[in-house]
Amino acid sequence: MVTKNKSVVVSKPDLDRAAGVERYLAPVVHDLAALAVNGKQAHWHVRGANFIGVHEFLDELVEHAQDGADEVAERIVAQGLPVDARIGTVAAKSSLPELSAGFQQSENTIREVIANLDAALVTVYAAIDGLDDIDLPSQDIVIALARQLDKDRWFLSSHLAG
Repeated sequence: MVTKNKSVVVSKPDLDRAAGVERYLAPVVHDLAALAVNGKQAHWHVRGANFIGVHEFLDELVEHAQDGADEVAERIVAQGLPVDARIGTVAAKSSLPELSAGFQQSENTIREVIANLDAALVTVYAAIDGLDDIDLPSQDIVIALARQLDKDRWFLSSHLAG
């Protein structure tokens, strides 16, 4: 729908497309926000072998999750819809497994963070598939995000390879 106002053409967003974008991207925002919080929790509590490497890489993972959540949330908002990433909403809607409490040996930390990445990647790949017929620019965002999360997973899993 296009309306004219004093020779200015204003385009109203396609609400069906926007709703489809929100349907697939909101779960990605929730999982990435949870991944950032869990990554910081793991960063603070990792102990043992490979401490420095794991500790420092977890900060990079947190940054990737925060940047991805921001980009995905901004895409939803650009479609004219709000994003609910309040802590209660994220806790209720994230698909990520909970981390163990307290200090953890690095191998356990790595396994738990990989499980978080795996859960987030399921959500990201569902968004890639779902957005194929809805909004290709949004799909491009989650494709790039999948590449980064796959790489982060590889970096962590390499600590466990024998």
